[in-house]
Amino acid sequence: MTWARHSGSSTASDEDSRMGVIRAEEAERIAEQNARAVMTVAGHSSDVRECAELLAMLGLDAGRRQRAV
Repeated sequence: MTWARHSGSSTASDEDSRMGVIRAEEAERIAEQNARAVMTVAGHSSDVRECAELLAMLGLDAGRRQRAV
């Protein structure tokens, strides 16, 4: 089987554009998931210290809001 590359730059830029959209959607999904995780941990923690420790274990930060670019 032979692989041929397309010399057209529009194909490469279309691919880059699609990947950019996919990355932005994934970043948004992860930010939403992390926000839900923070709220769940906060709702089940007995105090602020425990909440902070649990969030740190999960690698989350309640004060940090991430936005999809």
